Amino acid sequence: MRNHYIVETKPAVKFFEGEKWLVLTGLLGFLLAGVCALWIILYGGEVSPEGDLSKAFSFNAALGMFLLSTAAISPFSGMKAKSRAFFRWSYIILALYSYFAETVQNFRGVNPRFVQDGSAFDIGVGNGFAFVALLLVLYYLVLAIQYFRRKAYNLRSELVLGIRYAMIAIMLSFAAGIWISVNQGRLIGLHGNIIWLHGLGFHALQAVPLVAWLTERTSLTPTVRRRWIHLTGIAYLIGLLAIGWQTFLCNSIMEWSVLPILACGSFMIAIGGGALVLRQTRKAFHTQ
Repeated sequence: MRNHYIVETKPAVKFFEGEKWLVLTGLLGFLLAGVCALWIILYGGEVSPEGDLSKAFSFNAALGMFLLSTAAISPFSGMKAKSRAFFRWSYIILALYSYFAETVQNFRGVNPRFVQDGSAFDIGVGNGFAFVALLLVLYYLVLAIQYFRRKAYNLRSELVLGIRYAMIAIMLSFAAGIWISVNQGRLIGLHGNIIWLHGLGFHALQAVPLVAWLTERTSLTPTVRRRWIHLTGIAYLIGLLAIGWQTFLCNSIMEWSVLPILACGSFMIAIGGGALVLRQTRKAFHTQ
């Protein structure tokens, strides 16, 4: 008699797997951004006395993109189903409140973050917004930690390596967001603008994991793949740190000086690394 062996294989983890509601919440951000854009086209962005729908537009679109990107990589966190569900629904609730505060308050002519001479309702919404922003940071910190564990790395080593760099960049963005709150605004000194660090850090969540995903489709050895991911991730982080230091010095990132040039060069290296990996991906595709 022959012995029959049954080999059990775990199904491959996929992007967005199990994250339908987080995806829908992200798409809601784009819908709200579209409403704000239409209103701006028809009636202008400023709403007396302190509302600015252009800020609501950018916030809703940015949060929507952030949620979609998070939904894409969440399956690779290695978290158990209950833990993922807790994070998912907590983040959805926090995001819905953020959409409400940013959109409704700006339509009402109120700055949702820094309320001046507002009603008790406006002050309550503003205080709630600050608390929600803090929770968004803390919950995401818990998610970020998961990618630095062996369980997540074993799922998709190259992709998770890229996500690790993205998580560090996001923590820098959150730090910049806290800086904006403490500073009571994005402008610092005569020429500094914290929003550049805040925004560019979040885009690492799309940029670096994309390069990591592309390396998986090349014919390069695992060691070379990791080198490209390290190059992209480190270059991106150096660019962010250069922007952060330039801003801390109350200087514009647009001026012709050492730190802006370093930041520009670092981001160009990150982009160049991605382009070269894409080229390798195309070569591998054509040789199949």
